[in-house]
Amino acid sequence: MTELLMRESRFISDQQFQQIRDWLYQRSGIHLNATKKSLVTGRLYKRLTELDLADFDAYLQLLRDPQQSKEAEMALNLLTTNETYFFREPKHFEFLQSLITRGELQKRVRVWSAAASTGEEAFSIALALAGQFGLQDPWQVTGTDINTRVLARARAAVYPLQDSQKIDQALLKAFCVKGVGKDNGWFRIRPEIRQHVQFQQHNLMLPLQTTQKFDVIFLRNVLIYFELEDKKRIVLNMLDVLKPGGYLLVGHSESIHGYDPRLVQQRPACYRYQP
Repeated sequence: MTELLMRESRFISDQQFQQIRDWLYQRSGIHLNATKKSLVTGRLYKRLTELDLADFDAYLQLLRDPQQSKEAEMALNLLTTNETYFFREPKHFEFLQSLITRGELQKRVRVWSAAASTGEEAFSIALALAGQFGLQDPWQVTGTDINTRVLARARAAVYPLQDSQKIDQALLKAFCVKGVGKDNGWFRIRPEIRQHVQFQQHNLMLPLQTTQKFDVIFLRNVLIYFELEDKKRIVLNMLDVLKPGGYLLVGHSESIHGYDPRLVQQRPACYRYQP
């Protein structure tokens, strides 16, 4: 009988799945595809077990309880996808280099990694800027994500050594430290680099609270999780904090052509803001 109840609690009905999809959309603007039912079940069932809840109805009731904000944050962390690695889509970093070479980006450059995940993108940008400007100049990278769990990992700035393979050896040697002893097999971004990088939680559906504007915004491989009107809303939020003449970069599998006439495509996935 106990085993039967466990099997039943593991099952998520179409109605429960839709309610979780609606909850996630209301919290983040993220649209879960209808094919993600097994993914949701797999990621949330462990929480049902840990909390000794009978079924997904009980868990949904918990998520809707304003007194259970920590559990809501936990569910949000479990349901958001975070895939990233150092110097992903290298053509964007070649483009960044070309802007520096042409003198469009100066030593006070500010860059936003808008879907920072565990920090590899933000630190890739920081390593590229450090390689060009050094560590004394006041350049700054801001990394944001809605998922607090991945942001904690980003702030720690510790990664498996195998993840360093795509980092230029000169940058790796100058700005990263290889672990020894109990830390063998890991590396860490040096504190001198980390001082130029800050991470904070942010929902892309909302305007970013900042008094300064950015020269470049990396908004890569995240718009695919949103519906068209929400994508346009997110892009408008980007433009609110992008300097005139600044650049918005999206993933190479994404296109924002026609979203806003002030965005002029310079090359694939690279747009200049010309208000």
